[in-house]
Amino acid sequence: MNVFVFDIETVPDVASARRLWQIDGLEDRDVANIMFSKRQQETDGRSDFLRHHLHKIVAISAVLRIDDRLSVWSLGEVDSSEEELIRRFYEGIERFTPVLVSWNGGGFDLPVLHYRTLQYDISASRYWDTGVEDPSFRYNNYLSRFHWRHIDLMDVISGYQGRATAPLDEIASLLGYPGKMGTSGKDVWQHYLEGNVRSIRDYCETDVLNTYLVYLSFERMRGHLLNAQFVSELQRLKTYLIDSNQPHFSQFLNAWQAADALSESGSI
Repeated sequence: MNVFVFDIETVPDVASARRLWQIDGLEDRDVANIMFSKRQQETDGRSDFLRHHLHKIVAISAVLRIDDRLSVWSLGEVDSSEEELIRRFYEGIERFTPVLVSWNGGGFDLPVLHYRTLQYDISASRYWDTGVEDPSFRYNNYLSRFHWRHIDLMDVISGYQGRATAPLDEIASLLGYPGKMGTSGKDVWQHYLEGNVRSIRDYCETDVLNTYLVYLSFERMRGHLLNAQFVSELQRLKTYLIDSNQPHFSQFLNAWQAADALSESGSI
């Protein structure tokens, strides 16, 4: 089975805000502050998290597990356009027809991708197929909530109960995985303003690593991985992180080994 675990990072779509509200003569930071303020007004001060259609994608990171291959990377290059990132995402689906795995992908990542794809000349027929082109997709496609071609781990593990959902960071930490390592989604906008897209991509890659590790635990729980297979997959990933020789992967591995040590000592 081809498995494609993914995560996106976004920033305020200030260009759309300028069009929607006729905002002229302001810097991007100031336009974003207006967007946050409007959102707080809409939510009676409860949140400034923007609605899906007002996000711009700046990173898509993935773990691909296919045959004997394991890859962890961010789509495109540091200077790739949003259109290029989205195009590569759907090209991967067209090529491999993988099982998509996410954490809150059904509630955030995929709806954002839908809205952004509308703006570009991108065809994603495999993703949108519900049985017209491939009859097997009638009963198992990427769009239906209770099908298994897209596994939103947050939804599935919580039993599709909103009051039972939990943050990825906390679940990963409870399972003995690194979780967040200093950076969070709230830092992405500032990194973007500073032109530091590489750090955003690195952060997104560590997030998708946590998602992949939770997915392996989930596969063991539902009997798709025997314990020996589970341990083998963990070791495969550790070896990949070592061989990659990238600072953020080394940091992730060190945090993972520290969590393992705490688990073995009974401290957690």
